[in-house]
Amino acid sequence: MPTVIVYRSILLPRSETFIKSQIGAYRRWRGVLLGRRLCHELALDGLDVRTLEADGARRSSQLLLKLRLILGIAPNVSALRRDEPVLLHAHFGMDAIEAVPIARSLGVPMVVTLHGFDINIDFRWWRGGHGGILMRGYPRRLLQLASLPHVHFVAVSDAIKNRAIAVGIPASKIDVRYIGVDRTRFQPGCLGISQRPRRVLFVGRLVEKKGCAYLLRAMRIVQRTNPAAQLTIVGDGPLRSQLEDLAREMSVNAVFRGFLSGPEVKREFDEARVFCLPSVTAENGDAEGLAIVLFEAQASGIPVVTSGVGGTLEGIVDGQTGYGFQERDVPGLASRLSELLFDDALAERMSAAGPKFVEQKFDLQLCTARLESLYDDLIRSRDCGAPIL
Repeated sequence: MPTVIVYRSILLPRSETFIKSQIGAYRRWRGVLLGRRLCHELALDGLDVRTLEADGARRSSQLLLKLRLILGIAPNVSALRRDEPVLLHAHFGMDAIEAVPIARSLGVPMVVTLHGFDINIDFRWWRGGHGGILMRGYPRRLLQLASLPHVHFVAVSDAIKNRAIAVGIPASKIDVRYIGVDRTRFQPGCLGISQRPRRVLFVGRLVEKKGCAYLLRAMRIVQRTNPAAQLTIVGDGPLRSQLEDLAREMSVNAVFRGFLSGPEVKREFDEARVFCLPSVTAENGDAEGLAIVLFEAQASGIPVVTSGVGGTLEGIVDGQTGYGFQERDVPGLASRLSELLFDDALAERMSAAGPKFVEQKFDLQLCTARLESLYDDLIRSRDCGAPIL
């Protein structure tokens, strides 16, 4: 069984369960999860986890290690060599820059998954130092990386692939591979969709691109004529207090639950009538890649309403498993929410269609098997097979 080193600088933020799930779904490859350090947010039980620095290292040591990696100085990888890896897979473009000296030292080709903000954010934002002084050269370094014959890219959606091509990464070096959802964890709940409260559910980080403010404004319209409509917001982030203030100002019936664990989120799915992801393109260009939560909701039998921004509409069948709407179109969003909240027959049809759609296109095992097949192709490829020099 060949070994792939899966690199993520910080192991692992609680919002990145998709990386853990993907590694856990490998069947023909062995994954070793490598990072600079642990953050102790997401339990990593059952995974082979390694770090480049000791747990609890000083902040100065952490910054020095990051600087050395960005400058291309390889760390000691003798322990990793004993695993005989044949490939390094870096998640996010920024982490790929750090991973280059590791791949070079190991003498293995590299695959880079582009998820969203690592390619969507305007390159001028990075050059202006908004991502930190060490990342001002990120756009240039990413395109340099793309010019190497032994580096290949994975885009999590067609929209991400198109964006990568637009900024200068050759189309021939990019394959789309969806990150699926574990259908053993996300299944329809016991309570039928038409028997549930008239509740809309949002799950996501409370940041600009998630568009939660537009959902609050739409719910004000819905609740004016249908006071029974409810809104539950799951997640945390820098905009939480601002959004809570907005909900109070508009007298919107909204409950902010904060961050919840996986099982707690599933319980929210089982009590919701509609799931809404009203994403927008942020001021700096950031947009959705393809949010896994859309698959989780549909696998759980919940109709979804999402905006046509980034890769979101790739994740639904418009008019069958949910509805798309134009980003920032508050009246349009309110109309779609009202339809699903108060038309039982429509909600039931979409509820039944969602799990079948996910099974056919976004099943975790199916998607991961396709990724493993790409790994196979890359290590057989003469272009990608040469070691990094």
